[in-house]
Amino acid sequence: MGMEVWAAQGEQDQIDAASLAHIALVQESLIALLVVAVLAATFRARWTMLAHLLVALLAWLVLAASQHQWDHGHEPLPGCVRYDAHR
Repeated sequence: MGMEVWAAQGEQDQIDAASLAHIALVQESLIALLVVAVLAATFRARWTMLAHLLVALLAWLVLAASQHQWDHGHEPLPGCVRYDAHR
């Protein structure tokens, strides 16, 4: 993701697209890790399952941090008109 942000040369649309692509990649990796952990549990490979669950936890933490960073970076401005109109 870092090189894509660098290559965007400050264009916010490209930076946002790179961030969303990174979030999607982490989500897909998390799903794949959980599937492999379930398969390891099915075949009674206890240590393999624990290793995959630990890596899945790490991937979940990366995903949560990425989504938090995305949400924090795209908050509406305090005086945003579309939110003030509903009051």
